[in-house]
Amino acid sequence: MLLPAAFYRRPDPTLIARELLGKVLVSEIDGQRTAGRITETEAYAHVNDKACHSHLGRFTERTRVMYEPGGVAYCYLVYGLHVLFNIVTNEAGRADAVLIRAVEPLEGVDVMLRRRGDALARPLKAGQRMLTAGPGLLTQAMGIRKSHYGHDLTTGHELWLEDRGERVAEADIITSPRVGIDYAGADAALPWRYRIKGSKWTSPAR
Repeated sequence: MLLPAAFYRRPDPTLIARELLGKVLVSEIDGQRTAGRITETEAYAHVNDKACHSHLGRFTERTRVMYEPGGVAYCYLVYGLHVLFNIVTNEAGRADAVLIRAVEPLEGVDVMLRRRGDALARPLKAGQRMLTAGPGLLTQAMGIRKSHYGHDLTTGHELWLEDRGERVAEADIITSPRVGIDYAGADAALPWRYRIKGSKWTSPAR
C-alpha cells in the first residue's frame, strides 16, 4: 500500500522516523525499478533542535521545501558529492523532516550494483554494507538525485514509499544520537537515530 499524505503530516517526527522502519522505499527511475526496506532513519524537528535545517524559522532556497505539507522529498548535496534523501513531515509551515539513512535491498539489486560502480560488482553478500548502508550510498544505488527535491512521494510515480505490512516492535529498535551534527551542541545528543536491531543493512555505529 502506498503511504498516504496523512502518514507524513503528523506532528511528531520521531514517531514517523520509527514507524518508517520496515517500510519500503521504491524508485522507478530511468526505466529501472529498485526497492529497499528502510532499516535506519533520523528525525529532525523545527522546534528545539539546532540540528534541523529549519531551526529558528530558517528559510532559504534550500530549506523552502521543508515548509510545504509533509510527504515531499527534501534532497540536497553534502560535500558537493553525496545526495541525501529526507522526507518532509508535519503540516505546512512546521518544517520537520526524517532522513533515510539506510535500506536493505529488495528489488533491482543488479541495478543498484551498476549504479554504485564496478567496485561492488561482486556477490552481494561480500559488499552488502557498502551497497545501501549509508544515506549517500542508498541514493546512488536507487537513482535518487538532487532533482527529486520537492518530489511528491504520495503519487506512486518515480519515487514513493509503501507499507507492505511489516511492523517493527519498539523492542527491536535501537535508538542513539544522530550522526555528524556536532554543530548542534547539546541537541547532538538527542537519541533521534533509529535502527532495526540485528540488521546488517545499517550504517556503521559511531
